[in-house]
Amino acid sequence: MNPVQINNIDHADLRVSPRAGAAFGDAANQALVFPAEFEELQREFAIVFRRRETGLQAYALLGLDSDENLFLSGDRWTSRYVPASHRRGPFSIGIARGEDNEPGEPMLHVDMDDPRVGDDAGLPMFLEHGGNTPYLEHITGVLRLLYDEMARAPAAYAALDDAGLLATVTLTIDVSEERRYTVPDVLVVDVEQLAALAGEPLERLHRSGILRLAILVAASLGNIQQLIARKQQLLSTSG
Repeated sequence: MNPVQINNIDHADLRVSPRAGAAFGDAANQALVFPAEFEELQREFAIVFRRRETGLQAYALLGLDSDENLFLSGDRWTSRYVPASHRRGPFSIGIARGEDNEPGEPMLHVDMDDPRVGDDAGLPMFLEHGGNTPYLEHITGVLRLLYDEMARAPAAYAALDDAGLLATVTLTIDVSEERRYTVPDVLVVDVEQLAALAGEPLERLHRSGILRLAILVAASLGNIQQLIARKQQLLSTSG
């Protein structure tokens, strides 16, 4: 990787292709996601949690086999929403440190070694007279969401956990009579515990917005049926 901070002087004519694809890490069977995305995500994907060394993290299920994204077709996503962790493309946030080693302002960087960067058929970063293009504004918004949510998400997930709303399960997904998949060691929202909330705990979770997150995640599991349908379609066309 060769991350370089973008500016409208050195990169006035830079173009970047927004295309996706397996070569860019999009052929994965799960995507890291964040609470600010849950409303959009739950219309399309099943959302689950996993315990990592750094704490709980949320993921959208994209496929059933390893390195399989059933929402990816060639160089484009077929879903109506694309998780921000994939939408950022070759862009990232870099934080310089000052002389006192204190972190500075987050700045937009792009990986100059990524083949999408410098693509003549790509989208421009800057307008002719130096302003940001809509594409650059979009990317800036995506990275701002990721930067903010990486700081906020742990507290939200801890609140769900502390309220006893998460249960560890193994998802069993039957694609056909002969083909069954299991997704072990994931956490989902326990709908019985959610329904049993009452009184002060219910009010507290409602005021904090955590209750809404729990409802969105619980509803998202219905999208496993869409995952099954996509897998069945893939098998029928490849078989």
